[in-house]
Amino acid sequence: MPELPEVEVLARFLRPALQGKTIRGVNVRREKVLRPTSQKQFYQALVGAKFTGLTRRGKYFLFELQAKARDKKLTVLGHLGMTGKMFLARKEEPLPKHAAVILDLGETNFIYEDTRYFGRMTLDVSSIEKLGPEPLGEAFTPELFARELKRSRQPIKVKLLDQSLVTGVGNIYASEALFRAKISPKRAANKLTFAQTKKLHGTIREVLAEAIQFGSTVPINISGKKSDGLFYFGKAVGAPDFYVERLKVYDRAGKPCETCGFSIKRIVQAARSTFFCPRCQKV
Repeated sequence: MPELPEVEVLARFLRPALQGKTIRGVNVRREKVLRPTSQKQFYQALVGAKFTGLTRRGKYFLFELQAKARDKKLTVLGHLGMTGKMFLARKEEPLPKHAAVILDLGETNFIYEDTRYFGRMTLDVSSIEKLGPEPLGEAFTPELFARELKRSRQPIKVKLLDQSLVTGVGNIYASEALFRAKISPKRAANKLTFAQTKKLHGTIREVLAEAIQFGSTVPINISGKKSDGLFYFGKAVGAPDFYVERLKVYDRAGKPCETCGFSIKRIVQAARSTFFCPRCQKV
């Protein structure tokens, strides 16, 4: 599932590609992803609108548009769900089987593809109202983080997935940040000392910033048509082979810890896989 770094990298890729483009037509193949916006509302709002900006909030895209009526501005909220992809393709290229929304931009199509249709592309932006602070923003401080953790008895790994605590942190980077901070994913959130919380605050920012930098420099395949598992999107054709993901514990169950050599373990917490080193991350 794409997390904050993948969404940020994709936003950086799409922003200049969409800037100033006018939507000439709208083709909705899966109305489910528009909810609660109706297909008619979506079509009427977007046809003739021009892209003016693209920002990210947590794992959400916020597409800014100037409506056909010059005095009206629009925001379209996008979310990749579990398997979604958003990319531009030339008109002559065949549409993917699971294309959910296609926007005609003239010579190219903007395509939102989703095999499971858990994502969103809608005029309803209420999903971002209760999100917590951005982990790389100034509002996310160690003091605020510690205060919120003291209110929860949940295991720290589970609590990190709470988007009202800090937005954008998902399963992969929660495991990675806890490993760097040498904190057990099983430890109750309210049992962390301030020193541990401050360390975890720093490692969350580190792993996310590094992943964004990595994804911004690696030649990746945004459409994911031939994904090899690299950075969610997949390595672009012709990209050097030395590019490998820099994950220390995630999806490495049974492999040796790069720090101590002990075997990485996998457990299930809140129906999600957690990976950690039992020696480096003692309870």
